[in-house]
Amino acid sequence: MEVLQIIIYVLLIILIAVAIVIGIKLIGTLNKVDALVDDVNSKVKTLDRVFEIIDSFNNKMSLIGDSVIGFVSGGIKRLFKDRKKDNYDEEEEE
Repeated sequence: MEVLQIIIYVLLIILIAVAIVIGIKLIGTLNKVDALVDDVNSKVKTLDRVFEIIDSFNNKMSLIGDSVIGFVSGGIKRLFKDRKKDNYDEEEEE
């Protein structure tokens, strides 16, 4: 019975040692992953400025497009409004 207890204790000591080694390696891996994430975040921050410029350009182009569409639709409305007045005037004359 004593031999079995000694074997179990030795195996537990080995298991604890292996767990400690694996824990230390995981901590090292997590440090590397943290450094990688920090590097990616810094690169993304540099790209944020580019996307802000693109967004600003897109907003300005949208504003210009809306102005052109408003101008064209206003011209078309005036054109049809004038035609309706002309048709109405011709009907009154008859």
